[in-house]
Amino acid sequence: MEFFTLSNDFLMMFIRLLINVVFTWLIIDRLYYRKCRRRDFYFTFMLISVAIFFIVFFMIFVLEDLKGKTSMGVGIGLFGIFSIMRYRTDAMPVREMTYLFVIIALSLVNAVSVNVPIFEVLLTNAIISLAVWLCEFHIKTRPSRLVQYDRIELITPERRPELIADLEKRLGVKVVKVDIGSIDFLRDMAMIRVSYEGDQSGMSEELKLSKDQLKQF
Repeated sequence: MEFFTLSNDFLMMFIRLLINVVFTWLIIDRLYYRKCRRRDFYFTFMLISVAIFFIVFFMIFVLEDLKGKTSMGVGIGLFGIFSIMRYRTDAMPVREMTYLFVIIALSLVNAVSVNVPIFEVLLTNAIISLAVWLCEFHIKTRPSRLVQYDRIELITPERRPELIADLEKRLGVKVVKVDIGSIDFLRDMAMIRVSYEGDQSGMSEELKLSKDQLKQF
């Protein structure tokens, strides 16, 4: 029956994995998803969290078996590698990249805290979650979206009220600010950034313009 016996190391790993999953879920589901409604990033964040936890945790035990102690330099190196990780797809928005960095940091902290008391691990996770909550709900930021606009005659400063009224009618949001980007007179098109009131669940950038059409403001 020794096959079914769980070692103390496995129980320690399971407890920390449970803590990591719970706090990751709280950050992603209760803080991120409530505003963005992006199921693709929800899926990505949760699986990256679990994967990084297992990779770092078992790597630490391998290093301990080989050298008798964990190398802090290796831990910092792993953190740097994971923090710059990216998929070979379109660039992630800054907001999602920030959440990805937080999730990676949280998973790494929980994985390397082998000799840290459970209370201190819980307190560290709570502090990180509290920081995300404070930034998410108590720092006022306006959502914005890039729009490929066809009525180029309205981009002049004297017709700005007409431009805002047209955008509000088309987008169905309260427009607060409009920034004019690149202008194509040959195709009668301009790229504009629209800042509006409300959350980000009503408008999505999942279907984006091609990279050739997007230019820096």
